[in-house]
Amino acid sequence: MPGKPTVDAVLLTMNDRPAELRLAMESLLSQCEVDLRVVIVGNGCEPDYVPSGVRAVSLPENVGIPGGRNVGAEALSGEGSGEFILFFDNDAVLPERDTVARLAAEFDRHPDAGYVQPRIVDPAGGTTLGRWVPRLRSKDAARPGVVTVMAEGIVLVRRADFEAVGGWPGHFFLFHEGVWLSWHLWDLGRIGWYAADVEVHHPATDPARHEPYYRMVARNRVWVAYRLLPAPLVPLYLAAWVVISVWRFRSSGNLGVWFRGLAEGLARGHGERRPMSWRTVWRLTRAGRPPIV
Repeated sequence: MPGKPTVDAVLLTMNDRPAELRLAMESLLSQCEVDLRVVIVGNGCEPDYVPSGVRAVSLPENVGIPGGRNVGAEALSGEGSGEFILFFDNDAVLPERDTVARLAAEFDRHPDAGYVQPRIVDPAGGTTLGRWVPRLRSKDAARPGVVTVMAEGIVLVRRADFEAVGGWPGHFFLFHEGVWLSWHLWDLGRIGWYAADVEVHHPATDPARHEPYYRMVARNRVWVAYRLLPAPLVPLYLAAWVVISVWRFRSSGNLGVWFRGLAEGLARGHGERRPMSWRTVWRLTRAGRPPIV
């Protein structure tokens, strides 16, 4: 009889959500039917709340969400590391004690999955935001299926695949790191699976309330395109997102910031190209989302 799934959980903190962090950690440490190890990474701080049995790592400066998550995953790597890594926002809550076990069980039902995404629900209103549903048609949040991107705040990833693609893109700092990771996993021959019947709670906040959002989403779009797409698709992807973003942000007063971010991405920082294969382009297209949107 197979043993329990082994899961390494990574949370980040800046000591700015003490109440939320305690609830998140309480829900995580109460999980049953899994062998769980947890690390909390102080992103530019020393964590001020570390429950017994939880490992802590302190970083002298804030390296961003993907960079901090890479540090956490590395801290639990090596001998005894889990088969899976749970990346978990510090203001999220697992509503049931078997939530992680149910996510891990999805890998048995979908052995070609590189990651499993739960349905994220705002506990106050019971709604699932469109940006939390990792597919183009997001109205039916209760429909499970194959997905090509991820809502990276709460996701379970197969560790071997995570390490094979080199982890999160730390230099992104914030935004679109989920597109990067999911496309790399697809390029390994994996898929993403949206387990809509497994709920996780997360407050519905709007990242666009902060001006840096507009700069970084534009910059990181360029970096995703330049580093991951075959050359003919790069201008198509960027043109599509210029049109989409101008429409989305036309009334925000931040289009100038967005275009400065676009220029920043085009000018520098995108790094070495590792384009996906045309086979992966075809697989993503067949799965319902060609990598130009």
